[in-house]
Amino acid sequence: MNKIFPDAKAALAGLLRDNMTIMSGGFGLCGIPEVLIGAIKESGVKGLTVISNNAGVDDISLGILLATRQIKKMISSYVGENATFAKQYLAGELEIEFNPQGTLAERIRAGGAGIPAFFTATGYGTQVAEGKETREFNGRHYVMETGLFADLALVHAHTADPEGNLVYRMTARNFNPMMATAAKVTVAEVENIVPQGALDPDHIHTPGIYVKRMIKLDNVVKRIEQRTTRKRAS
Repeated sequence: MNKIFPDAKAALAGLLRDNMTIMSGGFGLCGIPEVLIGAIKESGVKGLTVISNNAGVDDISLGILLATRQIKKMISSYVGENATFAKQYLAGELEIEFNPQGTLAERIRAGGAGIPAFFTATGYGTQVAEGKETREFNGRHYVMETGLFADLALVHAHTADPEGNLVYRMTARNFNPMMATAAKVTVAEVENIVPQGALDPDHIHTPGIYVKRMIKLDNVVKRIEQRTTRKRAS
């Protein structure tokens, strides 16, 4: 089975439809599936529910899908860098399901492991717990959270082999590995593809059994979300 497709449009062919749920990996602007997101924009699908730690920034990553109003709901942890997101949310044009960051990560991991729900102490007694089941264990109160599972997961990896075994680099390991397990179909964009057997099995982060399609990136742009500098010593 050939998992390598010539481009993002081909890799997503037959997978996209209106009102579907998509997971988008990465942390800030690190390890985001930017090319695949661009192909979703060009497809014109709408009414999307997107599960992502953050919503990108204006005109980059998921920000381009917000600008075209293809996203109807975000399930996220942090969205503070996107003015378009804030404007649409405050105008009542965008649904948002906020999660504590660790809770979001565990909801995705649980979905990939086939766990429908779990209890966490995080959020008890706050708005996070409103409308949710709570229980007491050993004198401490917990909130029930449900696992998350998507129609499609988009991930960005540093290296892959032809079977779809993936290796991530540094901060890109936030959310990408767990999202790859938590969807009906996972599509990966990768910076490098090496021959079969070239990857050390101990270094593989996502086994190829989870990855159905891949594209090789010809030009990778490493974006910086917030640049912090200091003056050079005189």
